[in-house]
Amino acid sequence: MSSSLIQEIFEPLQSMRLIDPHTHINPHSAASKTLADILGYHYYTELAHSAGMPKGQIEEPGLAPKEKVGRLVPWLATIENTAQYSWLVEMCQAFFGFQHDRLTVDNWESLYDSSLKQMAAPTWEKQVLEQSGLDQVYLTNDFDDPLQGFDTRFYVPCLRTDDLVFHLPKKAVQERLQKATNTSPSCSKGLTEAIEKLFVHFKANNVRACAISLPPDFIPAAVPAGIADDIIGKVFSGRDLTTDEAAQLSQFVFWTLAQKCSEHQLPFDLMIGVNRRVYEAGVFQGQDLFDTRVSLIQYKALFNAFPTVTFPVSVLAETSNQELVSYSWIFPNVVTSGHWWYSNIPVFIERDTRARLQAVPLTKQIGYYSDMYKLEFALPKFAMYRRILAKVLAEDFVIGRKWSVEQAISLGKRILRGNVEAIFGGCG
Repeated sequence: MSSSLIQEIFEPLQSMRLIDPHTHINPHSAASKTLADILGYHYYTELAHSAGMPKGQIEEPGLAPKEKVGRLVPWLATIENTAQYSWLVEMCQAFFGFQHDRLTVDNWESLYDSSLKQMAAPTWEKQVLEQSGLDQVYLTNDFDDPLQGFDTRFYVPCLRTDDLVFHLPKKAVQERLQKATNTSPSCSKGLTEAIEKLFVHFKANNVRACAISLPPDFIPAAVPAGIADDIIGKVFSGRDLTTDEAAQLSQFVFWTLAQKCSEHQLPFDLMIGVNRRVYEAGVFQGQDLFDTRVSLIQYKALFNAFPTVTFPVSVLAETSNQELVSYSWIFPNVVTSGHWWYSNIPVFIERDTRARLQAVPLTKQIGYYSDMYKLEFALPKFAMYRRILAKVLAEDFVIGRKWSVEQAISLGKRILRGNVEAIFGGCG
């Protein structure tokens, strides 16, 4: 009964068209051009490197796409057990008519050649979007992105602020801010006005959220204007900051961003807990990890200070998920968001989904986002989540709580799309 019930719930969820509320898509080159764009996704390179493939084999300068794939394929046998490998096979089957359940040294080249022809078609991007059932794709845009040359109603901008918060002491970041805003900040008022100009620019181009990834030791706090004035004057005059001053500058910029989110009625996506460059010899984008020192108690002042700002929060560990569930349980402005990075495998998704569905108001859960760099990944990633969601709804709600199938499906649709529209402002 359970398997047929799961399928009964899964089918209407699978046929839904979706909004993907967090990706790293480049709207000027959204779809893959070769299999190297797919296999070059950091999940595959870091797993292959972890299994023993020398980093230099795939990061050699000038390496041709087909040669890169040929070097990666022999290492795929070492990762066939992983969820990431299942995404690869599923997308090759769905998009390229791949007839096998393994990508091997014997069949990869024919797949490469046939997929190359398909991806060269001028309608490829449109085909992938239609087959994936996507109505909108949210982006991750640098603060100085001109937001030109693409349809911002479909590829929806999101103001990513990591550089502003954590790298403003760098001359290059200051120059980017000055150019983007036509300002030369020298005090807290000037920097606040520059940040306001960024928000006005993004708002004029259909922005739906501000976003940032945050290290475990960051603690948001308001910084008095007098202290901020001294630090901002110092940094924009080219002088070095102390460690404490750099931390206070980050806090000032972050707090100002939260204020602007309040004024402009934008959600502030927080992705909390990542340590950068833990494995310094790792492959590109395969160096960052997390630990369990992070606690949402560090954000209590923020959540209390900005009750009108919605904070969709993503975390990396199960212990953090339990804390996130509790904060979303209590704080009206804290929302559970997706299954980020190292939590994005079925065993963690299922447990985290169960906890959220059992404890958090149904209006306060963003079920999933793909975090993809190329469009082809939306299909297998969302399919994975929808299968897990259908299983949880069937077992915990229809069987466990005697809900009707229709009621369970309605909840699933809200988690998959309804809340995304409600929290970020619809599909218009």
